[in-house]
This record gives sequence, C-alpha cells and structure tokens, in this order.
Amino acid sequence: MVKPHPLAVPRLVIAAPSSGSGKTTVATGLMAAFAGRGLAVSPHKAGPDYIDPGYHALATGRPGRNLDAFMCGPELVGPLFAHGAAGCDLAVVEGVMGLYDGAAGRGELASTAQVAKLLRAPVVLVVDASSQSRSVAALVHGFASFDPQVRLGGVILNKVGSDRHEAMLREALEEAGMPVLGVLRRAPQVEAPSRHLGLVPVAERRADAVASVAALAEQVRAGCDLEALLALARSAPPLDCAVWSAEQALADAQAPAEAQLPGRDAGPAAAAAPASAVGRPVVAVAGGAAFTFSYAEHAELLTAAGAEVVPFDPLRDEALPEHTAGLVVGGGFPEVYAPELSANEPLRKAVADFAAAGGPVAAECAGLLYLARSLDGKPMCGVLDADARMSQRLTLGYREAVAVSDSSLAAAGTRLRGHEFHRTVVEPGAGATPAWGFTHPERRVEGFVRQGVHASYLHTHWAAEPSVARRFAAAAATHR
Repeated sequence: MVKPHPLAVPRLVIAAPSSGSGKTTVATGLMAAFAGRGLAVSPHKAGPDYIDPGYHALATGRPGRNLDAFMCGPELVGPLFAHGAAGCDLAVVEGVMGLYDGAAGRGELASTAQVAKLLRAPVVLVVDASSQSRSVAALVHGFASFDPQVRLGGVILNKVGSDRHEAMLREALEEAGMPVLGVLRRAPQVEAPSRHLGLVPVAERRADAVASVAALAEQVRAGCDLEALLALARSAPPLDCAVWSAEQALADAQAPAEAQLPGRDAGPAAAAAPASAVGRPVVAVAGGAAFTFSYAEHAELLTAAGAEVVPFDPLRDEALPEHTAGLVVGGGFPEVYAPELSANEPLRKAVADFAAAGGPVAAECAGLLYLARSLDGKPMCGVLDADARMSQRLTLGYREAVAVSDSSLAAAGTRLRGHEFHRTVVEPGAGATPAWGFTHPERRVEGFVRQGVHASYLHTHWAAEPSVARRFAAAAATHR
C-alpha cells in the first residue's frame, strides 16, 4: 500500500440501536439524494453483507464496497475505504446490526462502532421511533455515552407516526442535547421485498429497485436536513492511512507456492512463465440473478494478477466464455432458480467438462450448490459427489479457517477468516479431501478439493490474503 497525503473525504457512518431500525433505507436514500445533487458519493457497508451494496451501487453509480474488520482485519478498513472513496465528494458507510454489535465473543471487533473509530467518522443514529416518545432521549443518551471515542453527531427518527409524535420526540432529544437531522414517516412504497436471507438483490428486481431507490431519495430529501448532514460529514478530520490497491497488495503478499493443479504436471516452462508473457488467461465469473454475491476487490485482484475477468450468466448463457481458463462461481440464490439452472443443460455440461479436464474452479456457497449433483432434486453440474437441499436452519456467523490441502485457490496451511450465511445443506458436507478446517468457533472440516476444484460454503474476502488471487490466476494460466 502507498502512503498518500491525509485523506480528507467528508464521511458519515449510518448506524442504529438494532437491526430492523431502517439503516438501509436511510443510507441508500442519503446516497441517492446526494448523488442527485451532483456529488460523487462513495458507498460502503460495514460487515460481510452482499445485498445492501447492490442497492448502494444503484444509488450512486459506483461499486458498493464492504469494510469488514473481522475478515480483512482492522488494519485494512482505512486503506480499503480510501481505495473506494478516492476522488469522491462524500462517503456514506452503512453499519451492521446495532452500533456496538460485532463478532460474537470478540468485543467491538467488526462492529459499526469500531469501523467508525477506525475511519474517524461521525455517526448518525437511525432510531425506530414507532413505539416510543420521551424514552427516545434515554436510548440515544445511552448510545452516545457508551463509548466516548464514538462521535454521535445526530439522530434520524424513522417510522414517526404523526406531527404530534414528532413534536414529542424532538422535545425529548432537544432536552438531551442531541440534534435531530431527519424525520421519516412510514412509506411502504420504499420498502424492498425480503426472503430467507434478507432483501431481494437488485439484479432480481432491477426495474422495481430503481423505482424504490428513487422513492428513497425523495423521502430523504423531504425528511432530512441534507445541509446539516453534509456539514457533519465535512467535520470529519483527515484520515491518515495508506490507500489499498490490488497491484500493491499483490506485490506486498508473500509469494505463494507454485500454483500447480493437483494431479497435473504443467512442466517447468509453463509453471515459470508469467501470465503476461503469453497473454491474459480468461477467468469466467458467474453473475446474473442467481449469482449476485461478490466483492469488487476480487475482480480487481484477479485483473492485477494477470487474468482477464469475463462475467457470464448461468441462467442465460449456454457456454462458458471463449477461452475460459479459470472459473469463479460465487454466492447468490441458486435455490430460487434451481429449475432454470437445471434446464440449462449445455452450460451444466460445459462446467462439468471444464472441471473434469482439471480446470481451476473457485466456488463459494451458491457455487458449491451449483457444482453439486442436485439441488432440491433438480440436476446440477455433477462436479461434486454431493447433493444439496433447502433447510429450515439458518447457518450464520464468522469462521476462522485453514486450508487443509493444496488447491488451485490456496496452499495448504493458508489461514483465512470468512463468513457462512445459508439455509441449505450439502450432503456430505466435506469430500475425501476437504477444502477448509474450521478452527473457530467450532472445529470441523468442510468443503471439497478435487483436481482443480475448490468448493466450500465459506465466503472469503481476498483482500485479506491476496496470494489466493495470484495463485488462482497462475493456475488459470497453467491450465490454458
């Protein structure tokens, strides 16, 4: 990472006392409202969430980026923020859960409060006021005084019932000395539909999502003091930190072991040749409505490592992109589209053939389901001797993992922190050669390594360990 002059981007963190208070409504509405005024707005999300950043991107026209102090480490929060916010007029960071909620049993780690302190950013607290009046002052006072290093700059009151209700809330907060920066009434037209893992992603309802974001912007413009919010954002002091870049991250990363596919001997010349010497290997990345979960830094790292990243849609495309030498199938909702994915037999066969030929494949969560023999009884790619089905049980939480064996993605012994989030079950849960051994919060093996395939439920952020992107790009170059 390169040490720049102090970063002076105005910034706000949008937090709440708890989940369900309206953080996404307010954060997305503010992003859209300020973008509508001609400001270049950098959107960010604390935590591992993939769905909210899609709405942020729609609101701002820029990639929504995650800031996760557990998966990437506190030391990367500032640099990743600076990377996304470079050249912008304003940055808005949507928090996760309640302001002080973080990784279980780890204190403030990965909490919105920690991110706000790392960014030296003022916090706006979004309070669901639907069932309280004067008590709001006690609630806000508690959040403002709990950690003196967290600067609570004001409150936006959400789900306010009437003018009289608003007057009582304002009076109580005035007595407490806390500025009210906005008041929002209930507005069903701005609510995004939800299902088993949260909001429905933008890619699945783009036209409706565009209308919803426009309505959010109008609601925020009408109910919030944008000038006061912008002044608060501009009061953030300069942030003295390095700026992350994919190229520098790869240069700083320890050189990995040779990316040689299990069971294949590429020969010394091919193994030693850099990707640039023979052209850029194509890494196909699944997208479309069924595979919407990805971090922008993954594609940036693959590109910096010498690959040509080409998206494709498993719901529509009947073949992998031309000259595919590596395949990345990330997270999403294949369970929602199982019949359509199954019906695309030409692509399922192409994926199976690619894997059978030893092609490097990195599959996370939804990708694991797609590579299985079946999903809810519908035939999938059959790359793995496993079957997947929906479950009533939600599996959710941070994980600490170590690579059990060499693969196209990680050398044995590579340690990564990740996140699980699914309502599906794969049987068996691990192959003869597992992908990961979890060391915290429970000890178990998980996932599959087979020839060039690395498939697992674990979501990871490659910025935490850039060598995996370099290793995968090298494996693609070797396979080609």
